[in-house]
Amino acid sequence: MTVSSRFAVASHVLALLSCTPDAVLSSDRLACSAGVNPVIVRSLSGMLRRAGLVQSRQGVAGLSLAREAASITLLDVYRAVQPPERLIALHEHPSAECPVGLHITDTLGAVCVEAQSALEARLAQTTLAELAEELQRRASAEAVSAELVPA
Repeated sequence: MTVSSRFAVASHVLALLSCTPDAVLSSDRLACSAGVNPVIVRSLSGMLRRAGLVQSRQGVAGLSLAREAASITLLDVYRAVQPPERLIALHEHPSAECPVGLHITDTLGAVCVEAQSALEARLAQTTLAELAEELQRRASAEAVSAELVPA
């Protein structure tokens, strides 16, 4: 039981599109950067397209952002690629004969709803433009560090 990596891969794809705003990038190029199969990128791009986050043009292979990166939050990305059910699913049939089983769904459910709300509130605070800026800052710092290290 693992949490889906759709959000991370979709964020990666959108960050790459944001860092290269004048380019229309193919699913092969996006998949290469994300380290996944192009089929996964094509599947995610359909979800992102339906959410209005990416666009493609007829006769041109590839994707570009459908709106400014500053207007796309990580919550938009999360909602575009995550199924509507909650991130933390509760088991469906705890025993009503057990005092823990009788109350676990309501008790743990309240904690999980609170955690989901905190996650969504945090994702809403970061835009795709901010993510891309941080990625570019880290890449620049790494390039400078590499220049300082003797070969």
